[in-house]
Amino acid sequence: MAEPIVIEDREERVILIGVSRQEGDDTEDSIEELAELVQTAGAQVVGTSIQSRDSIHPGTYVGTGKLEEIRQMTQQLRADGVVCDDELSPAQLRNMEEALGIKVMDRTLVILDIFAARASTSEGKIQVELAQLKYRMSRLTGLGKSLSRLGGGIGTRGPGEKKLETDRRLIKSRISQLNQELAQVRQHREVARGQRSRSQVKVAAIVGYTNAGKSTLLNHLTDASVLEEDKLFATLDPTTRILKLESGQELLLTDTVGFIRKLPHHLVEAFRSTLEEAKYADFILHVVDASNPQKEKQMHIVYETLGKLGVSGKKIITLFNKQDKVKEPELLKDFKADRTLKIAAKTGEGLESLKQVLEETLREDKKLLEGVFPYAEGGQITVVRKFGELLEEEYRENGIYVKAFVPVELYKNLEMKMVT
Repeated sequence: MAEPIVIEDREERVILIGVSRQEGDDTEDSIEELAELVQTAGAQVVGTSIQSRDSIHPGTYVGTGKLEEIRQMTQQLRADGVVCDDELSPAQLRNMEEALGIKVMDRTLVILDIFAARASTSEGKIQVELAQLKYRMSRLTGLGKSLSRLGGGIGTRGPGEKKLETDRRLIKSRISQLNQELAQVRQHREVARGQRSRSQVKVAAIVGYTNAGKSTLLNHLTDASVLEEDKLFATLDPTTRILKLESGQELLLTDTVGFIRKLPHHLVEAFRSTLEEAKYADFILHVVDASNPQKEKQMHIVYETLGKLGVSGKKIITLFNKQDKVKEPELLKDFKADRTLKIAAKTGEGLESLKQVLEETLREDKKLLEGVFPYAEGGQITVVRKFGELLEEEYRENGIYVKAFVPVELYKNLEMKMVT
């Protein structure tokens, strides 16, 4: 009797490649982050190679001499593929695969692959597939023999390679269909934003570099039960939850997709409706991993991405998170923030202080209302309780005395209904 055939999934072995264009740039840090991305995508990093040159080679990314070194390296380390730290052009992709004889990937493909694995909602899946198809569409002519990578590994999740084996016309048709579906999703988001705006409930968007602790913060503040993992892009689909503060004020907290170096423009476009939650929020909670030595650079990337999305003029509260992991206390500053706080979302450290700051921030957009509502206008108390912060309430002969902070836009109407 023949022995059963056992098929084992073998972890892809990859070599990371980067180009350093000037001394003291962040190439090494970027490569370290790429290693995390590759591991998150399910591959094993077996080596790295950084080429120092004034500019990226237009034909082979690193230059022909360096490419030969890498070819020998791939053979010695039995690598299945290489991952470049920048987005490759079709020509670079084709030339590198011909020279190396193995699978060639870039940073964008790895990020897209992780997003494909993480997307769980229909919106997330539409956005990921759209980004993947646009990325692959621009590379159809450059993929050559690699068009049929059916052996698994990075780059084969999501819509699947079978779509690449169809012609451009079918891919364009699928992109058009996804754009229509995404337009409906955006319309739904706009309706939801409109309803939130009419309800007078303020919205705070939680933004930050990937793995800064945004989901942990949301969970601890609102019991949201969002996945928490010490991985890049652990959560992809945005979550909105209500936070009820001690004064009775309510605040909507919206988690957003984590930012990262060289965030692929295909993703920014596809996820624009999701990322724009920050644009339409009343203020921003910027979560920073205070234990990360690259926090300054990460903060810069977050602000740069917000700028690209047109987010400006918002109040920003920066939360220097993961204080439980900080070994040596240091002076932490964010000159672009209105307020800064030190917290540890995982342990709950600083969260009570954060709630007080949120109370104060909400109060800044309110006006103190003091007076008496006649009993015929008693229903106005419900409006005050729902949208404002009721400080005092007393039933008197001539009506109900109220002292409360109320939204500026409601103040005039409420004041007119009080007795003089």
